[in-house]
Amino acid sequence: MNLTTHSNDLSLFQTINERHTVRKYEPGITIPEEELNEILKAATLAPSSWNLQHWKFLVIDDQEKKETLLPIAYNQQQIVDSSVTVAILGDLEANLNAEGVYQEAVDKGFMPEEVKETLVSQINKAYEGDTPFPRDEAFLNASLAAMNLMLAAKAKGYDTCPMGGFQRAKFIEAFNVPKRYVPVMLLTVGKAAKPAHQSARQPLEEVIVKNTF
Repeated sequence: MNLTTHSNDLSLFQTINERHTVRKYEPGITIPEEELNEILKAATLAPSSWNLQHWKFLVIDDQEKKETLLPIAYNQQQIVDSSVTVAILGDLEANLNAEGVYQEAVDKGFMPEEVKETLVSQINKAYEGDTPFPRDEAFLNASLAAMNLMLAAKAKGYDTCPMGGFQRAKFIEAFNVPKRYVPVMLLTVGKAAKPAHQSARQPLEEVIVKNTF
């Protein structure tokens, strides 16, 4: 599926400037499947280490499932009022994607077979042993996809709220999340019932360090 742009889609910098976290949504708003798929497709275009695409999106739009999620997310009302909650999951075994990703590159003539074999071997070695590397990579790369999703939603006229405040173990149990995946965040998506609160940002000079501390 190719992403399409429309005359009413926001420009990139306008989208970034206008994206704010929204916690109050208009209930009963359904996002057309085609639009939701475009938003999710944009999320998949995020960069990832070795192009392993360390993400899985659990899309929760069923009202009963939202009610199940509500107490797990500490009864934050946006869970049930928003159009959809997307659980961003990070892949702890993203190295298993390597063979398929690089074989496609070989088949299309982008990469020699021996280069593929070398890369796949290197990736699998990086995932060996009991280290924090797989989890760190899962959170890093899935978060890049989450940001793409939020910006794409805003460009399409929807608002979002990234949520780290939920009970991950209970979420895994209630939604049968395989051990391969770790919940990174929940993202509510929908139409704002009221404008988001404006939030202050530190001056640019406070967040930039050039070359070294």
